[in-house]
Amino acid sequence: MTKTDTAPPLAGSANHQPRRRIRLPAETGAVVALAVLVAVLGWLSPSFLEPANLLSVLSQAALPGLLAIGMVFVLATREIDVSAGAVFHLAATFTALLMVAGMDPWLAALAGVTAGAGLGLINGLLVIALRLPALLVTLGTWWMIQGLSLVAGKGQTFAPTGAGSGFFTTLSGKAFTVVPAAGIVFVVLTMAMHVVLHRTRFGYRVQAVGSNPLAATYAGIPTGKVKVLTLVLMGAVAGLAGVIHLGSQGAIAPGDGGTFALLAIAAAIIGGTSLSGGSGSVIGAAIGMLVLQAIQSAMTLHGVDAIWTAFTTGALVVLALAIDRLIRLWRDWRAGHGDPLG
Repeated sequence: MTKTDTAPPLAGSANHQPRRRIRLPAETGAVVALAVLVAVLGWLSPSFLEPANLLSVLSQAALPGLLAIGMVFVLATREIDVSAGAVFHLAATFTALLMVAGMDPWLAALAGVTAGAGLGLINGLLVIALRLPALLVTLGTWWMIQGLSLVAGKGQTFAPTGAGSGFFTTLSGKAFTVVPAAGIVFVVLTMAMHVVLHRTRFGYRVQAVGSNPLAATYAGIPTGKVKVLTLVLMGAVAGLAGVIHLGSQGAIAPGDGGTFALLAIAAAIIGGTSLSGGSGSVIGAAIGMLVLQAIQSAMTLHGVDAIWTAFTTGALVVLALAIDRLIRLWRDWRAGHGDPLG
């Protein structure tokens, strides 16, 4: 039997332990970006830091932020839903039509959210039946849903009667006279969905499917069912956002929610959710939406013409995609060359 001798350490030397790799939370970048952005904008325009303006940013971020929350689950499964904005609009229009028909506003609102979930279910079933990426399927259903909204609303701003009812006063009101109701729903749902993604079996399955679909299938996870459920969730939160918009504004206009899907994708990526799937950050997506809305609010404060908003939104989406790509290349490089700090 041979014995392998271990060379004794040299005098005065210390045993070097491998350095532990520090892994920052996925939303760290979004938090830093928001803090820097708020500091810079506050320095350029002190009025930006006024509580009324900050609460206005929260209010503006709430509805597209709800879509961003749902988009995190979709992106985590390596899919993209571009029909979410159209679902938002149709759910609001459907709710308004039910109110006009005499249905109780709260029941109509529940029906609107259910309709959003139903549209998400249709998207999911089409993805499974056609065996196509959700991006292609929802690109088609986006036009279909948008067309239905225009037909139902006759291409005009649609305002249901009974604007003085409890439904409208509740959703257009403010808690403690300062915090918008939509902002409260946004914060509460962000916390709830964070727990769902990271502390439940469904959340585990969502991330497992996005990380390695084949391995997830071998592990007994119904990947098709998981993808369908994520699209149903996306439709439900889009419907909820549409209902809240109707309640807070008292009407739904043809162009409302048109950019929400792109904003949701950009916010999720800025918040640390990768297009390659496998993981996501609901809190990061919420913070990412605050970043986007803070930029748009700053443009308004500095007198930038509103026609530049669409250009800015598109530029932010491209920037978010570029950042996601660079992060993926960096991770691939480290995986191939080892950790330089290891």
